[in-house]
Amino acid sequence: MENKILGLHHITAIAGDPQQNYDFYTKVLGLRMVKKTVNFDDPQTYHFYFGDKTGSPGTILTFFPWPGAKKGKNGVGMATEIGYSVPEASLDFWQNRFDEYKVNYGSPSEEFGEKLLPFEDPDGLKLKLIIPSTPDSRQGWETNEINKDVALKGFHNVTLNLSNQAPTAGILTDIFDYKFKKQERNRFRYITDAVENASIIDLIEDPSSERGINAAGTNHHIAFRVNDEASQRFFRDKIVEAGLNITGKIDRDYFYSLYFREPGGVLFEIATDNPGFTRDESLDELGSSLKLPEKYESSRERIENLLPKLSQ
Repeated sequence: MENKILGLHHITAIAGDPQQNYDFYTKVLGLRMVKKTVNFDDPQTYHFYFGDKTGSPGTILTFFPWPGAKKGKNGVGMATEIGYSVPEASLDFWQNRFDEYKVNYGSPSEEFGEKLLPFEDPDGLKLKLIIPSTPDSRQGWETNEINKDVALKGFHNVTLNLSNQAPTAGILTDIFDYKFKKQERNRFRYITDAVENASIIDLIEDPSSERGINAAGTNHHIAFRVNDEASQRFFRDKIVEAGLNITGKIDRDYFYSLYFREPGGVLFEIATDNPGFTRDESLDELGSSLKLPEKYESSRERIENLLPKLSQ
């Protein structure tokens, strides 16, 4: 198989209260919790994965919820906005729903000819619902209150804030094979044709902006998707050849990861499709119980006692 970056795999952000985070993304936005596990480097902290029915790459937003975490600040060197694709004519539904649940949202507007509705989660993470200009055939997760005609389908784009967009653009075009599409003011859009969805990276160039502070309500990193470990090794070699530092392969149980910081300061990950979220739960049971990496299984009772209780 040809080695390609297949758009976005997942995005990881930081939250405060775990229950508040769970309730917002599953009950207000109607996403499925596809995995409840722990931060592999800090097992006293949850790691939540929200997405579609199967946890498809390009739909997964993950969180490290730290109770009492201080509020972060967006700035250069960070991913600052996440765009979700939604069905045509669904924005009125979401405005009414945001009013009902007292969600902080802005006025509907347009970017690159696409209608959008900006909003924030309870920690201040910036998101947008976007009606894409090209058809999105993905099926969103449905709940009793949110049907397929309005359900979030998965990522449309992610926005990075940079003091100078050119070095980051070079990574996207020269290594990841993205193409420059168009520019609106200081927003530059790059897209890959390797996949139909979750294929857009927007770069905002703002040399006057301060560096961001990574804490609650901000994004920790963005992960690009590859098919398997062989493709991952291919891109690791290209990144090393470009003179950047990159980790070795790390087993995250549901995918394998490499991490590097691109020249603009944003933490990038390259994640594989395999082995997927059904490796330790059936499709029907996804997200229903706490899953631990093997190294922590012997400490399960202690970890469960330390984690905040979560009502699902």
